[in-house]
Amino acid sequence: MDHEFLALERELTVFLRRARASSGEMAREVHPDLEPAAYGLLVRLEESGAQRATELAGYIGVGKATMSRQLRALEDLGFVAREPDPADGRAWLISLTDLGRENFRQVRDARRARYVRQLAGWDRLEVAELARLLHQLNAGAEHE
Repeated sequence: MDHEFLALERELTVFLRRARASSGEMAREVHPDLEPAAYGLLVRLEESGAQRATELAGYIGVGKATMSRQLRALEDLGFVAREPDPADGRAWLISLTDLGRENFRQVRDARRARYVRQLAGWDRLEVAELARLLHQLNAGAEHE
Protein backbone atom coordinates (compact mmCIF):
# COMPACT_ATOMS: atom_id res chain seq x y z
CA MET A 1 0.00 0.00 0.00
CA ASP A 2 1.14 3.55 -0.65
CA HIS A 3 2.89 5.10 2.34
CA GLU A 4 1.23 8.44 1.60
CA PHE A 5 -2.25 6.98 2.02
CA LEU A 6 -1.28 5.10 5.17
CA ALA A 7 0.07 8.34 6.63
CA LEU A 8 -3.10 10.16 5.54
CA GLU A 9 -5.30 7.53 7.19
CA ARG A 10 -3.31 7.70 10.43
CA GLU A 11 -3.41 11.50 10.61
CA LEU A 12 -7.10 11.71 9.70
CA THR A 13 -7.94 9.12 12.35
CA VAL A 14 -6.21 11.19 15.04
CA PHE A 15 -7.71 14.39 13.68
CA LEU A 16 -11.25 12.99 13.62
CA ARG A 17 -10.95 11.55 17.12
CA ARG A 18 -9.87 14.94 18.42
CA ALA A 19 -12.56 16.71 16.37
CA ARG A 20 -15.30 14.51 17.88
CA ALA A 21 -14.07 15.27 21.39
CA SER A 22 -13.82 18.98 20.58
CA SER A 23 -17.31 18.99 19.06
CA GLY A 24 -18.69 17.54 22.28
CA GLU A 25 -16.95 20.20 24.33
CA MET A 26 -18.20 22.98 22.08
CA ALA A 27 -21.75 21.63 22.15
CA ARG A 28 -21.71 21.57 25.96
CA GLU A 29 -20.41 25.15 25.97
CA VAL A 30 -23.40 26.23 23.86
CA HIS A 31 -25.72 24.37 26.26
CA PRO A 32 -25.09 21.46 28.67
CA ASP A 33 -27.92 19.42 27.09
CA LEU A 34 -26.83 19.92 23.48
CA GLU A 35 -25.72 16.79 21.62
CA PRO A 36 -22.31 17.02 19.93
CA ALA A 37 -23.83 16.25 16.52
CA ALA A 38 -26.22 19.19 16.84
CA TYR A 39 -23.31 21.65 16.93
CA GLY A 40 -22.75 21.03 13.21
CA LEU A 41 -26.35 22.04 12.54
CA LEU A 42 -25.80 25.34 14.28
CA VAL A 43 -22.68 25.92 12.16
CA ARG A 44 -24.58 25.19 8.95
CA LEU A 45 -27.55 27.39 9.85
CA GLU A 46 -25.26 30.26 10.86
CA GLU A 47 -23.33 30.05 7.59
CA SER A 48 -26.16 29.30 5.16
CA GLY A 49 -29.29 30.70 6.73
CA ALA A 50 -32.70 29.07 6.87
CA GLN A 51 -32.96 25.63 5.28
CA ARG A 52 -35.33 22.71 5.03
CA ALA A 53 -34.70 19.76 7.32
CA THR A 54 -34.08 17.53 4.29
CA GLU A 55 -31.33 19.89 3.08
CA LEU A 56 -29.71 19.83 6.51
CA ALA A 57 -29.94 16.04 6.69
CA GLY A 58 -28.31 15.71 3.27
CA TYR A 59 -25.52 18.12 4.14
CA ILE A 60 -24.77 16.51 7.51
CA GLY A 61 -25.25 13.00 6.14
CA VAL A 62 -27.97 11.66 8.46
CA GLY A 63 -31.46 10.28 7.96
CA LYS A 64 -34.73 12.16 8.35
CA ALA A 65 -35.51 10.58 11.74
CA THR A 66 -32.14 11.56 13.20
CA MET A 67 -32.46 15.07 11.79
CA SER A 68 -35.97 15.45 13.21
CA ARG A 69 -34.79 14.37 16.66
CA GLN A 70 -31.82 16.77 16.63
CA LEU A 71 -33.93 19.67 15.38
CA ARG A 72 -36.61 18.98 18.00
CA ALA A 73 -33.92 19.11 20.72
CA LEU A 74 -32.58 22.41 19.34
CA GLU A 75 -36.11 23.78 19.15
CA ASP A 76 -36.81 22.73 22.76
CA LEU A 77 -33.69 24.65 23.83
CA GLY A 78 -34.92 27.72 21.95
CA PHE A 79 -32.00 27.68 19.47
CA VAL A 80 -33.94 27.12 16.25
CA ALA A 81 -37.39 28.00 14.96
CA ARG A 82 -39.51 26.64 12.13
CA GLU A 83 -41.42 28.79 9.67
CA PRO A 84 -43.40 27.87 6.55
CA ASP A 85 -41.32 27.80 3.37
CA PRO A 86 -42.71 30.57 1.10
CA ALA A 87 -41.73 28.49 -1.95
CA ASP A 88 -43.71 25.45 -0.72
CA GLY A 89 -46.35 25.87 1.97
CA ARG A 90 -46.13 22.18 2.87
CA ALA A 91 -42.46 22.47 3.87
CA TRP A 92 -40.78 24.23 6.78
CA LEU A 93 -37.60 26.28 6.96
CA ILE A 94 -35.37 25.94 10.01
CA SER A 95 -33.43 28.99 11.19
CA LEU A 96 -31.43 30.08 14.19
CA THR A 97 -33.17 32.13 16.84
CA ASP A 98 -31.43 35.14 18.36
CA LEU A 99 -30.61 33.00 21.42
CA GLY A 100 -29.19 30.20 19.27
CA ARG A 101 -27.11 32.64 17.22
CA GLU A 102 -25.76 34.41 20.33
CA ASN A 103 -24.79 31.20 22.16
CA PHE A 104 -23.27 29.69 19.02
CA ARG A 105 -21.22 32.79 18.18
CA GLN A 106 -19.70 32.98 21.66
CA VAL A 107 -18.48 29.39 21.41
CA ARG A 108 -17.36 29.79 17.78
CA ASP A 109 -15.33 32.90 18.63
CA ALA A 110 -13.63 31.08 21.53
CA ARG A 111 -12.86 28.14 19.21
CA ARG A 112 -11.34 30.43 16.59
CA ALA A 113 -9.18 32.03 19.26
CA ARG A 114 -7.90 28.52 20.13
CA TYR A 115 -7.05 27.91 16.46
CA VAL A 116 -5.16 31.20 16.33
CA ARG A 117 -3.15 30.17 19.41
CA GLN A 118 -2.53 26.62 18.15
CA LEU A 119 -1.37 27.82 14.74
CA ALA A 120 0.51 30.90 15.91
CA GLY A 121 3.79 29.47 14.57
CA TRP A 122 2.34 28.83 11.13
CA ASP A 123 2.66 31.19 8.21
CA ARG A 124 -0.74 32.57 7.12
CA LEU A 125 -0.22 31.02 3.69
CA GLU A 126 0.12 27.60 5.36
CA VAL A 127 -3.14 28.17 7.22
CA ALA A 128 -4.82 29.20 3.97
CA GLU A 129 -3.43 26.12 2.21
CA LEU A 130 -4.67 23.84 4.98
CA ALA A 131 -8.13 25.41 4.73
CA ARG A 132 -8.09 25.01 0.93
CA LEU A 133 -7.08 21.35 1.14
CA LEU A 134 -9.67 20.55 3.81
CA HIS A 135 -12.32 22.27 1.68
CA GLN A 136 -11.25 20.17 -1.30
CA LEU A 137 -11.47 17.00 0.82
CA ASN A 138 -14.92 17.94 2.15
CA ALA A 139 -16.23 18.93 -1.28
CA GLY A 140 -15.09 15.58 -2.69
CA ALA A 141 -16.85 13.74 0.13
CA GLU A 142 -20.13 15.58 -0.62
CA HIS A 143 -20.18 14.18 -4.16
CA GLU A 144 -19.62 10.52 -3.28
